[in-house]
Amino acid sequence: MPKGSFAQMQAESGGTQISFCYENGQVETFALPMSTTDLAQKLPQLLSRPWITLHLIDQTVVICMAKVSKVEVKPPLPQLQGEASLANCQRVTALQRGATGRLGV
Repeated sequence: MPKGSFAQMQAESGGTQISFCYENGQVETFALPMSTTDLAQKLPQLLSRPWITLHLIDQTVVICMAKVSKVEVKPPLPQLQGEASLANCQRVTALQRGATGRLGV
């Protein structure tokens, strides 16, 4: 596998991860036993709920969605489309902006 192909590696491994970013700045990431296609179908319903329950091997985690400010999913879910969906986006952080000029990326 060529360098820089982490996203491709995630997609090939079949692993789906979901990260919950909370209002207080903490982030929790969970591995889900489902494909991204299944998650894409279920995600709108989950996000509309006040609480989400995740059953782990050793515990159950219940997340208050009112305290979540952002949800990130890896690999991407291009199946999610609609009026509030934007395609072909790229994340630009302060580190990337500064590095782009110096490294010619």
